[in-house]
Amino acid sequence: MTHHVAAMLDTYPKDLGGVDRAKLAECIEACFECAQTCTACADACLSEDMVAELTKCIRTNLDCADICATTGNVLSRHTGYDANLTRAVLEACRTACKACGDECGGHAEMHEHCKVCAEACRRCEKACEELLATLN
Repeated sequence: MTHHVAAMLDTYPKDLGGVDRAKLAECIEACFECAQTCTACADACLSEDMVAELTKCIRTNLDCADICATTGNVLSRHTGYDANLTRAVLEACRTACKACGDECGGHAEMHEHCKVCAEACRRCEKACEELLATLN
């Protein structure tokens, strides 16, 4: 857990409503890490000689990056908490990470950046699942 994510959660002046702080912090970190990794993977795909064959991978990377960044932002806000919205964004993020992890996983043997990206997606997918399990 990075110091800043945990520190911000610890300094929140109100109760987090029973949300597991460690799982929340891990999920926030995984979301932002995955967003960055997916963005970098899409860029690396654009630099490959076989870029035309990576169109779906690039699109999946960019969609996943956007959804992960949004999820990390939503999870970082606690005032006026809406459990239904939180569940929905976590479900969307888990779905995007599964799709991107599967897509990049299919290119992992040929492109190291896709291997790294698939790993980040799997980590984020798992973090979303674990946080969702504590909310239900």
